[in-house]
Amino acid sequence: MRVQLADLRAQYGELKEQIDAAIVAVIESSRFSGGSVVVKLEAEIAEFCGAKHGIGVASGTDALTLSLLSCGIGRGDEVITTPFTFGATSEAIAHVGAVPVFVDIDPCTYNLDVTQIEAKITPRTKAILPVDLYGQMVDRATLTEIAKQHRLRVVYDSAQSIGALQNGRPIAADGDTVTLSFYPTKNLGAYGDGGMILTNDDSIAEMLKSLRGHGTKQHPYYYERIGYCSRLDAIQAAVLDAKLPLLPVWNERRRRNAHLYHSLLSGTAAASKSSLILPACDASNLHIYHQYTLRHTQRDALQAFLKENEIDTGIYYPLPLHLHPAYADLGHKEGDFPRAEQIASEVLSLPVHPELTEEQIVYTAEKVCQFTREIAPSP
Repeated sequence: MRVQLADLRAQYGELKEQIDAAIVAVIESSRFSGGSVVVKLEAEIAEFCGAKHGIGVASGTDALTLSLLSCGIGRGDEVITTPFTFGATSEAIAHVGAVPVFVDIDPCTYNLDVTQIEAKITPRTKAILPVDLYGQMVDRATLTEIAKQHRLRVVYDSAQSIGALQNGRPIAADGDTVTLSFYPTKNLGAYGDGGMILTNDDSIAEMLKSLRGHGTKQHPYYYERIGYCSRLDAIQAAVLDAKLPLLPVWNERRRRNAHLYHSLLSGTAAASKSSLILPACDASNLHIYHQYTLRHTQRDALQAFLKENEIDTGIYYPLPLHLHPAYADLGHKEGDFPRAEQIASEVLSLPVHPELTEEQIVYTAEKVCQFTREIAPSP
């Protein structure tokens, strides 16, 4: 049985008529950059995520970079973040001239360990950039209190968590900005790159609109600041607008799939003496499972076994950022962030997308159990 990590073709089939019509409408309008379809999407996603403003940009990476700039982060500043994330998180910090300061991760959620943040704050610290990893929100209440006490900005990387809740509050209820990615495999994915910045601050919103359009404001050839070319493409906005009504349904399917995995794997995990660890969800969170990520002490062998059985998997992420050559100048070494390092060597994401069938999930779980019990049993 073939089990794909993502099935965008099947998703397209579910909405083919709406998506085709939306794309044709943009082509017929000949308004390919900006326009009413982008404005409509910005308002809808802002409302969905609990924000006053939505500012569409060209990618999730641009969303992070422009957010930091709009919050006044620049050369020589320090930004506290996690080493266990996609490269764009720290990349954006470096692009604005700031320095990423890593903090180890929580051993259960794999999000930033908020209890370690204050020990890393220095006079140069200007912001915190946490990540809502795999679809589960980082501890917003604690971060808000730390930021308030130390007068720090907070930019949330929520590329994986659109539709998640924490204590009933949506992702954009807190923070200076919240960033989204619409990369095709995200829970809400475009047919190319795209991103959005959410904020409740009017002045930040105005700054972002200027930054994304070459630093202009009223006149397209009058530059108030050095800006960027980072507009959300109208065709991508049309695709996203067609998909958005189904996002709650798709997120719930992901949750259903994750719960089915848990019920099928929990017995084996309990008997495995911790060689197999299932993902944990903090009680305050509504997890939307961008990824269903388990851990196994023989992860690489498990991945190879699943591949032999035609099951796709992913490793997010195989090496913490502090050990990459790109960040060698920070002077970190192996052992500096032991949780992130151990977890990076063990994580494996199973297919959890909303197009999965129950038969595929059962088959995948059976193969994980077979590997854990028969091929790599606990000592």
